[in-house]
Amino acid sequence: MKHLITYKNIMLVILLSLTTAGVSAQQQEITAKSAKTWVKDRVWANGLKLKLNSSTNNVEFAKQYAANKAAWDKAFEFLRERNLEQIEPGKYPLDGDNVYAMITEGPSKEPENALWESHQNYIDLQYVIKGKEKIGVAPIESLMITKPYDPEKDFANYSGDGKYFTATPDEFFLFFPSDGHRPNIKVDGYDKVKKLVIKIKEIK
Repeated sequence: MKHLITYKNIMLVILLSLTTAGVSAQQQEITAKSAKTWVKDRVWANGLKLKLNSSTNNVEFAKQYAANKAAWDKAFEFLRERNLEQIEPGKYPLDGDNVYAMITEGPSKEPENALWESHQNYIDLQYVIKGKEKIGVAPIESLMITKPYDPEKDFANYSGDGKYFTATPDEFFLFFPSDGHRPNIKVDGYDKVKKLVIKIKEIK
């Protein structure tokens, strides 16, 4: 009987190891090509019509969505179903601290006052509801740290250069922890911008 219990324990360890290996293999199977196809198929959007900006890291998006589908679905539901032009500025919890939305309305910044930033614990979904602004995007390894990461604020600042996009109500942006971003840069003729930022906790 003792040998039988030992044998069962060994088999259980082997099965658990194989299961873990299978999960790792599935994660490794997300390639740039498969992620691009997945993003293009838009099953994740569940009816959302807005475009996803071309700066998005498709592999990270696919991995994070697979790891935390419920959270992403809540974020996209808020973006899809709420009347964002009418909703008041403020913070809107969607799933406690795992997913929450923040709506702001106010002036954009002159370029010299707009800082590069990144976050380690949260992914940013950024969407301009009304108006226009410029947003810079760059890998954080290409930027120089000017303010070290503050874990309480989940924030670091940088200097450097990157690629710039004009953010409009036609599309949204996703910024992962490896993505430096420089939002809120003023576009001539658009002194006031209404904006949505949804914070989605990153799965490590």
